[in-house]
Amino acid sequence: FEREELFFRALCLCHTVQVKEDDNIDGLKKAQLSGRSCVYISSSPDEVALVEGIQRLGYTYLRLKDNFMEILNPKNDIERFELLEMLSFDSVRRRMSVIVRSVAGDIFLFCKGADSSIFPRVTEGKIDQIRSRVERNAVEGLRTLCVAYKKFTRKEYDSVCKLLQNAKLALHDREKKLAEAYEQIEKDLILLGATAVEDQLQEKAADTIEALQKAGIKVWVLTGDKMETAAATCYACKLFRRNTQLLELTTKKIEEQSLHDVLFDLSKTVLKHSGSLTRDNFSGLSTDMQDYGLIIDGAALSLIMKPREDGSSGNYRERFLEICRNCSAVLCCRMAPLQKAQIVKLIKLSKEHPITLAIGDGANDVSMILEAHVGIGITGKEGRQAARNSDYAIPKFKHLKKMLLVHGHFYYVRISELVQYFFYKNVCFIFPQFLYQFFCGFSQQPLYDTAYLTLYNISFTSLPILLYSLMEQHVSTEMLKREPSLYRDITKNALLRWRVFIYWTFLGLFDAVVFFFGAYFLFDNTTVTSNGQMFGNWTFGTLVFTVLVFTVTLKLALDTHYWTWINHFVIWGSLLFYIIFSLLWGGIIWPFLNYQRMYYVFMQMLSSGPAWLGIILLITVSLLPDVLKKVLCRQLWPTATERTQTKHQCLSVEQSTIFMLSQTSSSLSF
Repeated sequence: FEREELFFRALCLCHTVQVKEDDNIDGLKKAQLSGRSCVYISSSPDEVALVEGIQRLGYTYLRLKDNFMEILNPKNDIERFELLEMLSFDSVRRRMSVIVRSVAGDIFLFCKGADSSIFPRVTEGKIDQIRSRVERNAVEGLRTLCVAYKKFTRKEYDSVCKLLQNAKLALHDREKKLAEAYEQIEKDLILLGATAVEDQLQEKAADTIEALQKAGIKVWVLTGDKMETAAATCYACKLFRRNTQLLELTTKKIEEQSLHDVLFDLSKTVLKHSGSLTRDNFSGLSTDMQDYGLIIDGAALSLIMKPREDGSSGNYRERFLEICRNCSAVLCCRMAPLQKAQIVKLIKLSKEHPITLAIGDGANDVSMILEAHVGIGITGKEGRQAARNSDYAIPKFKHLKKMLLVHGHFYYVRISELVQYFFYKNVCFIFPQFLYQFFCGFSQQPLYDTAYLTLYNISFTSLPILLYSLMEQHVSTEMLKREPSLYRDITKNALLRWRVFIYWTFLGLFDAVVFFFGAYFLFDNTTVTSNGQMFGNWTFGTLVFTVLVFTVTLKLALDTHYWTWINHFVIWGSLLFYIIFSLLWGGIIWPFLNYQRMYYVFMQMLSSGPAWLGIILLITVSLLPDVLKKVLCRQLWPTATERTQTKHQCLSVEQSTIFMLSQTSSSLSF
């Protein structure tokens, strides 16, 4: 065969593509309907693209049957090659090979892989010409592969078979011995050529990454592609911009200087205050984030992660992380799957302890998906391994924007309110009972009736917060999509910090004091009832409990921004249920109870005008500090979310005013 024909045959034979059986549709084959003679499937879309591309040039891969691979050449002749051995692809070797025998008895090894893996193993061919072409294709953002071959004599093939057989039968270190055997076999190759595949970005991938960056989320790209290909992809998806200054931490740079010097120079570049840096010790963090982009390859990462001779294994890692903190984007290229997981783990264990999210669509991404706090798998052409090992699965990368910036935003706000509100309403519930002990001689006399103690968290106050935590939307969905920067208001666990927790606790204690002492001073007046009769301790406890239930429910109503009929039904229905239950509980003599201490207590309380006034005043006083705090903070120190809410309300009022004016003008015209 000529070299050009060998190149085409190598692409037809060196792969793991399977030919899908044609399905008949109304007597016609699906392949005929789609205009293709064969339907190819593979875990790698690149392999399918290469086989389909070579098919357009006249070489069609037909099938693998009885260990024979069949291809159709441009002369419409079927060529059969016996598949003798397959040296499978792995992320360390970055290549795969097949050993086949033609009908004429010639034995070939065809090898296909990354240029960094193939070029060191070739001895003949147009090496310089193909290398320059590969670099040009990589700069254009194309994914490149190199193809080489080797012809075996019968004696050489027998030694190869013996070498592989011994490695496969090894009882210990089988993988290591197979890798050593592959290294011995895949050498002294003849370079045939190179391929370039356009890996198009998914729909709205650039918009999604841009939105994530505006939201304050740092985006790192971990890929096994060449540096030039990955950099071109980063520019296409707007991770790198025209004004981004690229910093390289690659093997080429480290060969020119020592790793320590390269890290020092990069750190001095990205840090604003570099006066305190020395060659032996440098640290610090720039207060102003510069628009830098860092590019690091797998070999450089291995040197950074490798322990130093003096035992200070973490020194280089800290310096590397220091540089990354001051870069707006980081590109990690030529990464093996385990290195991707190492990067994620390194970020997780840094001193800031950030929350990490890993997203990928292939088997190479599984390790980092499992390592991250949150793993997301994309179901696509590269199989479902990533989706099956992830916490969440999405069909397209663009759905990550809504998943994080909308659903993530909503559920963080909802869960934060749920946690804080539960503490608040139980502080309001228990603290009056604690205060009551100082006035009952520490006799363990309960302030509330047993039924109220049981049903407070089960029935009276449970449904409103449950519905809030499922349906609340403090900002509209479209607004969150349009303004990704609103996500910054909830970053770094903003709503569950100690300051917020202390505020909710203080609010609960304040309300509890108002409930108890407000009712206490009200009961100190003998004119509470029309006949001058004093209320008893159960009436006192019922009054406190009534103010408690109404206050905590109305507090949640004030925090609700998204009102539907379900919200109205649950919130006002919970208050109505409490009133109806209290009327029934105190209005009927229940024969199965050994005591009737609550009989007519609730009705007696409602028959008192001062009690009604006291309930209204205590509820108002309890809610007033929180209302004033929200008004003052919204006016003086509004967050981006609060400014958006105010703007949205103003627009709604303006639109309704215009609508009313248009209606008025229409009526006047008639």
